[in-house]
Amino acid sequence: MGRLTSTRVWNEVLGAGREFGAVPCGLGARNTLRLESKLPLYGHEISDTINVWEAGLDRFCKMEKPEFVGREGLERAKGEGLKRTLVGLEMIDRGIARDGYKVLDDNGAEIGYVTSGSYAPFLKKNIALAYVPLRFAAVGTSINIEIRGQGVKAHIVPTPFYKKPKNSKT
Repeated sequence: MGRLTSTRVWNEVLGAGREFGAVPCGLGARNTLRLESKLPLYGHEISDTINVWEAGLDRFCKMEKPEFVGREGLERAKGEGLKRTLVGLEMIDRGIARDGYKVLDDNGAEIGYVTSGSYAPFLKKNIALAYVPLRFAAVGTSINIEIRGQGVKAHIVPTPFYKKPKNSKT
């Protein structure tokens, strides 16, 4: 087999997927799809300073397994209890909550930060994920996102934002 060039690979992948309607897409499409499904991205929803309990990923952490790297730190974090958690946000007022934007309480005090946010084309809404203290994490809680120095209304919503309907082929 000869050496494949990137152009040839690209064209062969598109050709193989043509009958299935495969089309190229970029990181923006990947980002909105993963956000709608609440799939974490390293450096945003997960990092070396965010534990699995905060991120809601405990289903992937098998604490009953024998020793593993980080086990002691995870046990300590679980014993101390959660101080923050990852929540879904839907913007009420006009604006998009972008990565790193501050989450504010009704008095304007900073309580957390946005990890990912975007317009969700399928849902036709502006959505985001953010870390907030537990007392602000209940579905329906009103908060504000600081956008260009102004508090923009949002509220906590259930996640994932989108679930594929059962028995659906799309």
